Amino acid sequence: MPTPSLRRPRTRLFAATTLALAALSLTACDSSASGVRDAGAAPSRDASSAADAAPGPTTGPRGGPPDSKGSAGGSSAPTAAKKHTTTGDPFAPDRRVPCTAANTRISAAPVQRPLNHMLLTVTNTGSKMCDLPGHPIVRFEHAQSVPPVIEDTKPQAAVSLKPGAKGYAGVVLSAGDGSGGEGYSARSLQVGFPGTDAMADAALQAREVHVDAALRVTYWQSDPADALN
Repeated sequence: MPTPSLRRPRTRLFAATTLALAALSLTACDSSASGVRDAGAAPSRDASSAADAAPGPTTGPRGGPPDSKGSAGGSSAPTAAKKHTTTGDPFAPDRRVPCTAANTRISAAPVQRPLNHMLLTVTNTGSKMCDLPGHPIVRFEHAQSVPPVIEDTKPQAAVSLKPGAKGYAGVVLSAGDGSGGEGYSARSLQVGFPGTDAMADAALQAREVHVDAALRVTYWQSDPADALN
């Protein structure tokens, strides 16, 4: 049986060993806990750094180019001005053309009143609006010159014809009192327009007409009554 003096040193040694093991256990636990905490916190720092360093988007929605509507200052990118395009309206001012022998049809018919008068009718056969400048240039068969215009018949504005529309001019064929001389009979008629040398054959709706030195024409009108007055 051991003596008390030997029992005390062993007891002290056992106690010291126990304390040392406990300290080691606590250190290991602290290290383990610290390691867990460090491992959990690291992704947050890494993610934050990655977000800060990541460049802006290089593609827009659905893989398209990036949206350029906004910037740091909130201003939008300038856009190119739209070009003016033609509307296709045949009546637009920039699509109007002069009336000529190529885009019209002309007829000539004697009328009962006033006496010795004829009505010229011009029809726009083109696809664009055409302008009737001035007065018709009239040349009857065998005529040596074209008749003058009656200045009092000049309208306030030039006549313009939509496709299919008609314009009118009056022709004084002869003097009713014989003051125009002997005159002659004509079976054909050509009509031209100012600014061009081309003449168009007019459909003369009579076998022949009698003309003399009193031959005159009016300016183009939009109303047949104005042409005959």
